[in-house]
Amino acid sequence: MSARLFEPLSLRSITLSNRVVIAPMCQYSAIDGCAQPWHYAHLGQLAMSGAGMLILEATAVEPRGRITHGCLGLYDDASEAALRGVVQMMRSVGPIKLAIQLGHAGRKASSGRPWEGGALIPADAGGWTPAAPSAIAVSENEAAPRALDSAELAALRDRFIDSAVRADRLGFDAIEVHAAHGYLLHEFLSPIANQRTDEYGGSLENRMRYPLEIIAALRAAWPAHKALGVRISATDWVEGSSWDVPEAVEFCRRCELIGVDFIDVSSGGVSPKQQIKLGPGYQVPFARAVKAAVKVPVMTVGLITEGQQAEDILAAGDADLIGVARGLLYDPRWVWRAAAALGASVQAPRQYWRSQPREHPKLFGETRIAQR
Repeated sequence: MSARLFEPLSLRSITLSNRVVIAPMCQYSAIDGCAQPWHYAHLGQLAMSGAGMLILEATAVEPRGRITHGCLGLYDDASEAALRGVVQMMRSVGPIKLAIQLGHAGRKASSGRPWEGGALIPADAGGWTPAAPSAIAVSENEAAPRALDSAELAALRDRFIDSAVRADRLGFDAIEVHAAHGYLLHEFLSPIANQRTDEYGGSLENRMRYPLEIIAALRAAWPAHKALGVRISATDWVEGSSWDVPEAVEFCRRCELIGVDFIDVSSGGVSPKQQIKLGPGYQVPFARAVKAAVKVPVMTVGLITEGQQAEDILAAGDADLIGVARGLLYDPRWVWRAAAALGASVQAPRQYWRSQPREHPKLFGETRIAQR
């Protein structure tokens, strides 16, 4: 019996060679939004990992939408040019499908890098004033962001479209819209961060309105043959009035109606009061709930560390794709090891074929290596 983890899956015109997706991982190593040599080293090894698709880290659609000074952007000619070389490099070293996660940090923008403490950097200390659905600070000891008005929301929608056009020029196969982890679009969805009194706040219908407008605009601007996905937080992990699984499921239904091709299910991030119950595969139940409500492929993430664990999730019908992030940072050959453990084969660079273990003679398929 073949391993489901290593079965192909199609998203519009692209076909992933397997169900392993490299989930977005911020590197905080850009300069003015532009990719640097670090991105070549980091993404080069991941492009050779054997995964079916790689989703580039959260990439801001405008400078003030960056989480930190070191976050990638795709909002001007300089950031597009810097990323072009990275994309060309990844294309040259592996057949992996490439996606980019487009987003806006909202009230969590202008933060320090994780190794710098991660706190808000005020404008008078070299940061900038974040913009958000409402003027509500992330924590009590931080300044409140500025609430976006209707004209700014319309302009920001155009910036998402502009970034999508740039992503198409760069040759990305797919876009993932970042509507999770307490960033701007998740902030609109969650009553913790959204206390607007206009058509974008209050009821679930109103809180979903702006994120759905962004997704619809991207679907219209993104080529019809290319896949569009959405990453969501399925719950805020906060008791009381907050974003929860039933609301997330309804949002996913609306995304599917717009033409979204896959949904990446994560959780949390909007409040420091969150109480996350960590454990192996702790977010799988959220993916299961979404999968029961939509027909498009669903991806699950979160403490999935072994190939057999990933295989069991797919076999149970809880998800269609497995997102791996930190596990691939620690072991860039995670996909190879999973394939070996499950008796499957995986694509690997020809230059590495001689590394195939003797006990797994078909790990890289029917390879033929001459020795001298």
